[in-house]
Amino acid sequence: MKKTVEDIKAMKKKEKIAVLTCYDYSFAKAMDGDVEVILVGDSLGNVVLGYERTKHVTMEDMIRHLDAVKRGAKETFIVVDMPFGSYDNKKDAVENARKLINAGADAVKPEGRAEIVKVLADNGIKVMGHIGLLPQSAKKLGMVGKEKKEAESIIEEAKKIEEAGAFSLVIESIPSSLGEEITNTLEIPTIGIGAGNRCDGQVLVSYDMLGLFPDFKPKFARQYMNLKEDIKKAISLYSKDVKEGKFPSKEEIPL
Repeated sequence: MKKTVEDIKAMKKKEKIAVLTCYDYSFAKAMDGDVEVILVGDSLGNVVLGYERTKHVTMEDMIRHLDAVKRGAKETFIVVDMPFGSYDNKKDAVENARKLINAGADAVKPEGRAEIVKVLADNGIKVMGHIGLLPQSAKKLGMVGKEKKEAESIIEEAKKIEEAGAFSLVIESIPSSLGEEITNTLEIPTIGIGAGNRCDGQVLVSYDMLGLFPDFKPKFARQYMNLKEDIKKAISLYSKDVKEGKFPSKEEIPL
């Protein structure tokens, strides 16, 4: 049965929360029921569309992929990233968040911006927050919060986002000690990605976890399979069979 916001919040300090990104129907069907949350991430810009940065992803991209995921994931809570430029002001934020909810999301996730989290929550929209590294606007990718002043700023932002009404919070690319401190400070669950193992849950980009995206290999992204090599082998075998006249076989030819 699909988790509710209250179910997810109640998991804090009781059971770890498993989150994976997903961008299409077939992967959604495979994930459905085996993770608590599916995140339709704007990382699709990198791993599916081939952009260097997620800021190139549009609302139309997010809605198209969300629409596919919702058809495959019937039993899993779905969060969708709000793409770059879709929440520049409060009016646009509410309008675009409603579009994503109407397209099938259970909640939305902007990066940072406690004031945006608040206006969305005040309008009845479920919000997952995001602090630490903010890929949409960061000048460069990498760990943040190593310096005391920056760490203190991230902690304060986390508190503001919780107070604004977020039901959970993604923490990206910060020292594990800082991830632990934020997790212990907040009442809402934290979902880490490169933030250590003391967070209330973890999220990974599914293409990283499955070895499908070799362009970028962050230290924290454990690779459970190497599907890229398996796929390349299968394609090579198929091509060989076609050229040698072994495919289709007599048994595979419709009569």
